[in-house]
Amino acid sequence: MGHRALVAYRRPDRLYGLRYSHWGGEDLALAEAITPRTPLADGAIDGALLADSISRERILTDHLDPRVHEALYLVAPDAGYAVDPYRVCWLEWGDGRDGGRGAIVATEPVDDRAVRVWFRATKTALADVIEMGVLSRRAAQTYLEARVHEEWDGRCYTYGDAPADEPAGGYDPPLDRWLGGADGLEGADGERDTDGDETGENERDEGNRWDGEGNGREDEESGDGA
Repeated sequence: MGHRALVAYRRPDRLYGLRYSHWGGEDLALAEAITPRTPLADGAIDGALLADSISRERILTDHLDPRVHEALYLVAPDAGYAVDPYRVCWLEWGDGRDGGRGAIVATEPVDDRAVRVWFRATKTALADVIEMGVLSRRAAQTYLEARVHEEWDGRCYTYGDAPADEPAGGYDPPLDRWLGGADGLEGADGERDTDGDETGENERDEGNRWDGEGNGREDEESGDGA
């Protein structure tokens, strides 16, 4: 079965080359195993590229299936192979129609177990609430997204999300909103650029992390890209 993970290596143009690790999602140990001397973690990461020249957002929407992958690593070869690890959380239950809804949570290996235990307990409790008929599946999912965002600063996304300019048709999932505000709802989760793409020049100016800030290793180390 494995514990599948994706490993994205940042290129000089701030796009990414994507690789696969069959066991990299088990405990986030790849965050320490990836170094300038072992860029593929001594064979724990496949050498073949899954995709190349892709943006950070497309890693999520086109490749990081939250039902399949358990972790994501962003690697900066030009900063001494600094690594930002993320735990992947699936924000659905069973055969929900929005099965591709997920979140990534930035964490370090030492804190990973706490994230996993918290998420599993919260999601299990909500499953019981759904089963008792207290909340609808959609309301419970919205609450879970809000908790992941508030407790762990999680970044929610939809795998398989179609581009804005794709012709309409088929199932159109409801807007993703956070709980809060006087009416119980507030702003939608995320916005697209005016050209319909989720990425642009602003992203190219940011750091390797999703919030635009590098971690300590990236700030302190430097090196040549590979």
